[in-house]
Amino acid sequence: MTSNAGRVTSRIWLVAIFAFLYLPILTLVVLSFNASPIVTQWGGWSLRWYSELSHDTEIISGFVLSMEIAFLTACSSVLLGTLAAMSLHRFKRFPGRTLFAGMVNSPLVMPEVIIGLSLLLMLVSVQRMFGIPERGFLTIWLGHTLLGMAYATVVILSRLQEMNPQLEEAAQNLGCRPWQVFFLVTLPLILQAIGSAWLLTFTLSLDDVVLSAFLSGPGSTTMPITIFSRARLGLSPSVNTVATLTVAVVSVGVFAASVFMARAERRRVREMSTANRAL
Repeated sequence: MTSNAGRVTSRIWLVAIFAFLYLPILTLVVLSFNASPIVTQWGGWSLRWYSELSHDTEIISGFVLSMEIAFLTACSSVLLGTLAAMSLHRFKRFPGRTLFAGMVNSPLVMPEVIIGLSLLLMLVSVQRMFGIPERGFLTIWLGHTLLGMAYATVVILSRLQEMNPQLEEAAQNLGCRPWQVFFLVTLPLILQAIGSAWLLTFTLSLDDVVLSAFLSGPGSTTMPITIFSRARLGLSPSVNTVATLTVAVVSVGVFAASVFMARAERRRVREMSTANRAL
């Protein structure tokens, strides 16, 4: 009897948590089809705001810019994060290791306002000396990569620490060179972590406001900054439409990546079981 009550209670809590997380998003999606120009007043179902969004060049350009920056940020963050994680995992002792680990993890605990302000001051000083870079696409990408690299390093390093080192040693004993060990053994084993880190840093870059506000310039306004500036003057239902489209794009990307990683994991398990039977 007690176990049944415990299961019911746990299910209630689970439903409550999911409702707390996803009901606001569902409400936003429903209100994007609201015919009324007042966001909080329901006026019936309509695609009016989706039609008007197609003529809103400011928010469309911001959406495209945010997607481009998020894609490049995810790629660069995963690349640098993998290198940093491999260095911290493989080399337990080297001069400056503690400082390096602290600098890699510091963006995780440092307020974004401080990071954005420090980057802005540094870039202004560099621009005065060399004339580049102008604040815009490049500077936003650099700032987002600095933050994303820290998250990617933590995700990939945790997977490396769980990995069985004997697999790499066996590959070396069989004659594989270091680069072959990485691409044939290590990389397939950490591929899921790399995919998770890519999705995480993509999302962090896509919705970042603070760093983008410090590092953006004329003609380089991202979608979150556009939405935030409009929110101060009163939200329009067109903002709900672009948010709905963003949720749809991210959801499709996460679903596709999850299916790909699940298939890759099942294929890896089958190959390992086949190899064990052969032995």
